[in-house]
Amino acid sequence: MADGRRRAFIGSFTAAGGPGIVTAAIAPGSGALTVLSTVDAVPDPSYLALSPDGRTLYAVSETAEGAVAAFRVTGDGPQPAGRQVRVDGSGPTHLSLFAGHVLTANYGSGSVSAVPVRPDGGLARSASGVFRHSGSGPHPRRQQGPHAHQVQPDPSGRWAVTVDLGTDSVRVCTLADGVLAPHREIALRPGSGPRHLAFHPDGAHAYVLNELSPTLVVCRWDAVGGALRPLAEIPVLPGTPAGDAYPSGVAVSPDGRFVWTATRGEDVLSVFAVEGKGRVLTPLTTVPCGGRWPRSITESDGVLYVANERSGDVTWFALDPGTGVPRRTGSVPVTAASCVVTDRPGV
Repeated sequence: MADGRRRAFIGSFTAAGGPGIVTAAIAPGSGALTVLSTVDAVPDPSYLALSPDGRTLYAVSETAEGAVAAFRVTGDGPQPAGRQVRVDGSGPTHLSLFAGHVLTANYGSGSVSAVPVRPDGGLARSASGVFRHSGSGPHPRRQQGPHAHQVQPDPSGRWAVTVDLGTDSVRVCTLADGVLAPHREIALRPGSGPRHLAFHPDGAHAYVLNELSPTLVVCRWDAVGGALRPLAEIPVLPGTPAGDAYPSGVAVSPDGRFVWTATRGEDVLSVFAVEGKGRVLTPLTTVPCGGRWPRSITESDGVLYVANERSGDVTWFALDPGTGVPRRTGSVPVTAASCVVTDRPGV
């Protein structure tokens, strides 16, 4: 920001009483958040993404109609940059920027949409292309059809990678002339229910967090061929949970030494050491998430932020640089919090 202060942007579910998009100042050193403003311009902005220059914020509208919106980042809070745009899919849960487009993963319709980004950062009037997944899984309630939960570019910027909870698979796609096309589909264990994927900074490994079984899949990533190869599946909890665990978020440290996951049913964060040049994850410990129902986690400049949906707060943790273990240092109330994104130092 022009004033030298860093910002965090927090998404929330307005249908559950959330304030919409919250802007907070990040305190230097501690990472503590101070709320600056809120904007209630779109319903259920559950997931957010910043443009690389930090000047535009994008938000899904996780509704049955499904939409995405752009905001100018100015002063203490973002301002709408045009009207929200339909994504031709229902229940978008995630979005990312790729090849001049905003991509959305539409959970309800099991599809991925591409919305062109204008030179000024605003959005075109409608999605230019929609890639509809197909398939199902063995879970009688959650896997009757496809449920795209996440979409993001790979570290090389060549591929769009989508994670589908309903089909137990990860798809690798290309994007040309606004059209998403499937390149490869990688099958994971039936009934595992993959939710989110995080790449290792070496660009050669990725970690897939499963929601229907509390496990993490270590994968080899081939950026040249656009291929993901599962290597091992490990539990994210030290014991067997009493009921459904609902893992939610996964993050990798910038230096590639640690992986963190969040599990909603247990209200915990799990810590893993990365060994074997990214191929091996060793469980270290679990710690309380500081609230209830941790929907997403974000690492930023040595601080881990946790959006606790049901307790209605965002907690932050100082990360021990030697062990990767989070230590809770503060929180701020945000009703129905769903995600946190931060700008980069110097942006």
